[in-house]
Amino acid sequence: MSNKVFELMKDLEHEQVVFCHDPHSNLKAIIAIHNTTLGPALGGTRMWNYASDDEAVVDALRLSRGMTYKAAISGLNLGGGKAVIIGDPSLKSEALWRRYGKFVDSLNGKYITAEDVNTSAADMEFIHLETNHVTGIPEYMGGSGDPSPFTAYGVFVGMKACAQKHWGNDSLSGKKVLVQGVGHVGQYLVGHLTEAGAKVYITDINQARIQETTNKYKVEFIEPERMLDLDLDIYAPCALGATVNDESIPLLKCPIIAGAANNQLAVEKIHGRQLIEKGILYAPDFLINAGGLINVAAEAGGSYNREKVTKDVEKIYQRILDIFALSENENITTQEAAMKIAQKRIDDIAHVKSRL
Repeated sequence: MSNKVFELMKDLEHEQVVFCHDPHSNLKAIIAIHNTTLGPALGGTRMWNYASDDEAVVDALRLSRGMTYKAAISGLNLGGGKAVIIGDPSLKSEALWRRYGKFVDSLNGKYITAEDVNTSAADMEFIHLETNHVTGIPEYMGGSGDPSPFTAYGVFVGMKACAQKHWGNDSLSGKKVLVQGVGHVGQYLVGHLTEAGAKVYITDINQARIQETTNKYKVEFIEPERMLDLDLDIYAPCALGATVNDESIPLLKCPIIAGAANNQLAVEKIHGRQLIEKGILYAPDFLINAGGLINVAAEAGGSYNREKVTKDVEKIYQRILDIFALSENENITTQEAAMKIAQKRIDDIAHVKSRL
């Protein structure tokens, strides 16, 4: 496995990968630091029952790389990092989080953690007992709390930009939207969409989340195996990544893909081009889902202002339109266009820092 890790690090241009293990608390964690040119690597910690250690490593590496570009394109002075904890989320404990916090602290601020899939502001509170290098802590502790509302709001704003590009106006009223995954972000997104008058379908494998969402909002549940049968206006992947792939693309019946999930394209170059060929407008995931990062970055910066954060998240709208324009002008995919803008900022700042 070690050879594979170094090969992947070289391919994805990572700076550092840290393996954390504590048998007493059953902690098995991987912290991946992709790039710190713009500043310390900030990215959430997710907990998942990975099928293998290799799968967890790949997830950490891909997610941390996405965070680098997310921070860069959002104008943040932060690098990209991400962490994964291998295990059953129902078995997490105070001891596990505090031991993990000590590992985060040992990096001396090079990595700042936050919540992610299957982690919460309460978990960040335990981590905070062992390190100051954590953000998204509860509001009663002076933090900004759950960043999910800002992630969802950014996706909603990005959807409106997609609508503007495709239909000539940004109204989502009457538009048929499938939200795949109704966790924290997905549920907040459903709230925005129903308020805007969209016809919302949801799909998930978690019965509790399905019940909670259908009780709270006027939505229609679709079994996961039937979701690609729908004629949609917008497909919004909000669960795990790689749902836009060889199997799904031929079956998709929608002009827009705009969702909160990371790494939505299974193979970026191949599937990004296939979407263009099929006439599907794709909002790059690391741009449209940057709202949560923008929020926790403000908290980490020590001058948190919710109103300013909201205005900064709304800038996603114009950035999406700029990406679409560059994609058309240079005949490249929207993913390539977004990465080109982000990489230019990284390269420019690296050049500034290298000069006397």
